[in-house]
Amino acid sequence: MAHFLAQTDTIGRIVLLLLLFMSLASWYVIASRSAALLLERRLSARFLGDFCMAPSAATLAYSLKDGGRDEPFSRLARHALAARRNPGGDDPERLTRAIARVIGDERARLESGLTLLASVGSTAPFVGLFGTVWAVYHALLSVGLSGQGTLDKVAGPVGEALIMTALGLAVAVPAVLAYNAFVRANRLLLARLEGFAHDVFAALAAGSRSGDGGAVVPLQHAAAQA
Repeated sequence: MAHFLAQTDTIGRIVLLLLLFMSLASWYVIASRSAALLLERRLSARFLGDFCMAPSAATLAYSLKDGGRDEPFSRLARHALAARRNPGGDDPERLTRAIARVIGDERARLESGLTLLASVGSTAPFVGLFGTVWAVYHALLSVGLSGQGTLDKVAGPVGEALIMTALGLAVAVPAVLAYNAFVRANRLLLARLEGFAHDVFAALAAGSRSGDGGAVVPLQHAAAQA
């Protein structure tokens, strides 16, 4: 690698810096998103346990008054309860729109950073290939000027040029794997969030029809009463 860096020109160094920047950016997204997902999973598990045990909407609203836990399920419950307290909150359509808006915001938030990973995964191999072609061109030009085309003269420069291809793949493969993993995790989370939204809607709607504006119907009975 040191010999390759000593032999490459300005364009080769630019390609290397570009690959380095792409790698750092993708690993930053991977690390930050992984840490956020792990933290949100722990917080979500605790919140869902508290939600199922809450005896009333007032109790749940009190636990969320300071913003609650910073995770998707508590945010959805907080906005649903706020929509219920607003004028006209007994209207099922308004409550449905409020819940759908939160789910849309969560979907947009979860997609943050995925475009970068997809771009790195799809373009890094071609950036490395461009560096390879450029380095091979200079290697063959040097061999042609020297007039010595033996294997020992060609193998070194061409082998060093192939480093670019290896670097491009090394940058692209983690980005592609992380992108697929995050897409799957987001899909599962949104499916759980939509199921939770149905439970919240059923609980609030059942409490509204029963005339108890503060009651939270237990989730296992909410759908049946709705």
